Amino acid sequence: MQTHEISRRFLTHFTNAGHTEVPSASLILDDPNLLFVNAGMVQFKPYFLGEAPPPYPRATSVQKCVRTGDIDEVGKTTRHNTFFQMAGNFSFGDYFKAEAIEHAWNLITGSQESGGYGFDPERIWVTVYLDDDEAFHLWQKIAGMPAERIQRRGVEDNFWSMGVPGPCGPCSEIYYDRGPEHGREGGPVVDEDRYLEIWNLVFMQNERGEGGAKKDYPILGELPAKNIDTGMGIERVAYLLQGVDNVYETDLVRPVITKAEEMSGRRYGAGNPVDDVRFRVIADHARSGVMLVGDGVTPGNEARGYVLRRLLRRIVRSVRLLGVSEPVLPEFAAVVRDTMGPSYPELVKDFPRIESVVRNEEETFLGTLASGLKIFDMAAGEIKSSGGSQLPGDKAFQLHDTYGFPIDLTLEMAAEKGLSVDEQGFRDLMAEQRARAKAAVKKTGHGDQTVYRDLLALGATEFTGYQELDTEAVVRGLVREGVRVPSAVEGDIVEVVVDRTSLYAESGGQESDAGLIVGDGVELEVLDVQKVARKLWVHQARVRRGEVTEGLAVQTRVDPEWRIGARQGHSGTHVVHAALREVLGPSALQSGSYNKPGYLRLDFAWSGALSPETRSEIEEVSNLAVRNDLPVRVVYTDMGGAQEMGAVALFGETYDETVRVVEIGGPWSRELCGGTHVERSAQIGPLTLIGESSVGSGSRRLEAYVGMDAMRYLAKERALVQNLASMLRVPDEDVPARVEALVERLRQAEKELDKLRAAQLLSSAGELAGAAEDINGTALVALRAPDGIGGNDLRTLAVEVRNRLGSRPGVVALFSADGPKVAFVVATTAAGRDAGLAAGKLVPAFAPSIGGRGGGKPDMAQGGGTEPGGIDAAITALRGALAS
Repeated sequence: MQTHEISRRFLTHFTNAGHTEVPSASLILDDPNLLFVNAGMVQFKPYFLGEAPPPYPRATSVQKCVRTGDIDEVGKTTRHNTFFQMAGNFSFGDYFKAEAIEHAWNLITGSQESGGYGFDPERIWVTVYLDDDEAFHLWQKIAGMPAERIQRRGVEDNFWSMGVPGPCGPCSEIYYDRGPEHGREGGPVVDEDRYLEIWNLVFMQNERGEGGAKKDYPILGELPAKNIDTGMGIERVAYLLQGVDNVYETDLVRPVITKAEEMSGRRYGAGNPVDDVRFRVIADHARSGVMLVGDGVTPGNEARGYVLRRLLRRIVRSVRLLGVSEPVLPEFAAVVRDTMGPSYPELVKDFPRIESVVRNEEETFLGTLASGLKIFDMAAGEIKSSGGSQLPGDKAFQLHDTYGFPIDLTLEMAAEKGLSVDEQGFRDLMAEQRARAKAAVKKTGHGDQTVYRDLLALGATEFTGYQELDTEAVVRGLVREGVRVPSAVEGDIVEVVVDRTSLYAESGGQESDAGLIVGDGVELEVLDVQKVARKLWVHQARVRRGEVTEGLAVQTRVDPEWRIGARQGHSGTHVVHAALREVLGPSALQSGSYNKPGYLRLDFAWSGALSPETRSEIEEVSNLAVRNDLPVRVVYTDMGGAQEMGAVALFGETYDETVRVVEIGGPWSRELCGGTHVERSAQIGPLTLIGESSVGSGSRRLEAYVGMDAMRYLAKERALVQNLASMLRVPDEDVPARVEALVERLRQAEKELDKLRAAQLLSSAGELAGAAEDINGTALVALRAPDGIGGNDLRTLAVEVRNRLGSRPGVVALFSADGPKVAFVVATTAAGRDAGLAAGKLVPAFAPSIGGRGGGKPDMAQGGGTEPGGIDAAITALRGALAS
């Protein structure tokens, strides 16, 4: 049975049982606790927590998932995968244990002719939580499961949570016995390779707090309702039904290995276990990488981008070890597109962008790979020449962090040089990096939202800002420092929740509105507006006068000037996006945006800087759209209707059942958007691009001013040109040529100065050599050269001084400070080297004094430091080293 058919049967089974089919959410959702969506229930989390009312009592989905905790284990086993598909059925207070068990049993054991999977009931085993007698007896009653095939397990195995604060509860797992050839008798508690878990039924009834991922966390209480969350591994069911040994041999994964075989001329499963690991790494990471890029992740050095970069670079390294030297990522991406496209057609539609991102990353890595290899070779050479045998942990971390070298690559290269690696030191530095990342996530997260649960129970905030600027409302609740309070007085900063509001909450890249909340004798200045659970508008406000209390009748008032500018900025973003796609093509998709009154910033998928001509064309197309006064229309529909209209959905955004489509000029610009917009494009006013830059591999950023801000910017630019023209005494149009001529004259003058300075330095070489001091028969020239001399000039001077020392054993050490930095060069004469003096080995004697590091060969070494005040101490340390 093909994998796509397995997914189809699952969804059909549950829609026939009254479940609403919900499309897979993006792999990236706005959840501060998660890097990627890692379970089917993530998009339903607000419903389980009671933060928002569910739009349906029961649902089913096949969710894209990525888990990154075991990246280093991928390929070494046949059980670890980063990307997988989790099929699930969910009940939001509708049904509980009995129905969940019955639904699952009927699907897995139902005949294939009737739409089931046709598993042999006699080979099914289940586990339940230690004290869950109810689930134990339900399996006996519903499935006729004998007691000996129902096993009880503890909290680490059969009490489920996401590993972070949130919903949790006991669970029951379904296993399939693969047969005695795969392991020992005795059920899942004895051997989980033979007895393979295929489905987990979570009876979600509790909420957990902070603590360990699998245990040692408090249960904060019961959820508002008893819910069902299940997860069936599509890939695991596939390899059982397809009669293969593991997921890598299933119909959606094996084609990537086949492509790698064609490229390398080697064969998977041919008896070389090391090659087999590499094939599996390629297959897993290619699929994960394409799915992540498809959902808008671009390679980078932090968070999601770093994970993607690591996956793609592990593919490149694995392919190189299989003997392939040409670029490979676009070809692997095409295989993934063809295999996954039937379930995820957006991969086919968006493939030009996906291909561009992975190609650019491979080209970038091949460059850093060469640089990293040089760093490694230099470090390995220094270690071996000094008699060492271990690469330090900080060096391994540098290769990993700066050049993208996985630790297994560093270990392999070190072994080839006869060196070991300080793995513990490396892992300590990695742990510090992870701790910093977690701290950053907590710092930027949304905090504890349980205080809003009672307010959410009163219903969603009604947003009226599309129709009016002032709205009558009632204060439902006040929150200060995470606690509900009955009132707030003048000077207090408090979070205000009202039943209706005209103030826009920050979302979709648009800043929140500025404005006021006023009532009888009360005035509050609104500082910020945020959404909680996508349903509740929370206004952070400062009480200017009076006392605000729960139940008070108030009015929300939007600053009209702010709203005019905000509408211009957001509509301008749509116009620039449409202009981009017109000029560059449909693959130039927006990947992020930010707009506020008079300003917009748009990130888009593209590799390589835009030429000035292209930028001018984008700007012209945008302003033509403004001049043509295009109509702006809003359409409300469902996701299917929006897709039929050709509306663009943005990466990482989460949409409700009903979506809002904003059109500017009909099909010219058609996007899903909840922001505030102008009524016709001419209201945007002039639009001027002010910058274009890189924001990561395969991603660019455009910035622009609109409306009066664009006018002010252009006036400032005009004044600047006029001032330059006046100073240069040329017409405005001649300013660029005149400036270019002046810059060229300045460049030539700097070259002449460099020559004069080099000649002046070299002229002092004889004097410096003549003043050499004798230390145990070695002529030492060690001094602080004038500040601001770079490494190249120091090196030239050191060589000249060394030459002037003639046949004497000698050492030349020159230092120069440049602000907070130090450059140094050490050179030895031939006689000095014959006497056992090596420049590279002398550096460690003085480098700590200047906070420096460096190295080189026996005849020449150079480097830098960060403590200019330590130069005299460094010279003293060098004298001491020669005297010892």
